[in-house]
Amino acid sequence: MRFDVLTLFPDMFEAVLGDSIIGRARENGILELNFINIRDFTLDKHKKVDDTPYSGGGGMLMTPQPIYDAYMSVVKNLDYKPYTIYMSPQGRVFNQDIAKELVNNYEHIIILCGHYEGIDQRVIDEIADCEISVGDFVLTGGEIPAMAVIDAVSRMVPGVLSDTASYENESHFTGLLEYPQYTKPRVWHGREIPEILVSGNHAKIDEWKREQSLKNTLKKRPDLLKNASLTDKDIKLLNSLKEEL
Repeated sequence: MRFDVLTLFPDMFEAVLGDSIIGRARENGILELNFINIRDFTLDKHKKVDDTPYSGGGGMLMTPQPIYDAYMSVVKNLDYKPYTIYMSPQGRVFNQDIAKELVNNYEHIIILCGHYEGIDQRVIDEIADCEISVGDFVLTGGEIPAMAVIDAVSRMVPGVLSDTASYENESHFTGLLEYPQYTKPRVWHGREIPEILVSGNHAKIDEWKREQSLKNTLKKRPDLLKNASLTDKDIKLLNSLKEEL
């Protein structure tokens, strides 16, 4: 899978996505990540990429020309249009379902990162297929949200993680939060891991995991239960947990 990121701060991405799991996937040719510096495409001799908005008010807007030329440097020799995302607080709020949608439908994604007070609307209309937000708040730029999107999508690309179970059992993938997890030592600060986990009874362990997942979701994010796929057994267990809690 390929990501091309249009940004004023390419070094930020290398610092975060150049190591660990994503870094190894890049080295192994599973992921291709390119970080294009928008400033390299400005026609201004001072490398200026912003100007005052016509509407007045404070702040500066990124101008369309360098963004468009940076975009064209990626697509000019392609016979298709990569799916292009503008990271924006006005966009769809990113979640696991959107991450799955992206990994299942697109092999090449361009991400545009705004800065200052935003971007001239004309270039957004010209190149962007959608806008994505990481939450109902405003950041100084689209770089941190873009990294989050790339990481969430990339870890579901086949070969990036050792097996699909590495992410299929995690929070949000199935619509529920993940069950608690434990490692050695068996007893720490007087706290012992649940006995069921060393019982060797895998069927019972799976039941415990499902129960704990439902319990975690009910306690921390009950709103997720409205859209989760629940069995009759899950619903019965949830009713019991509600009384317990």
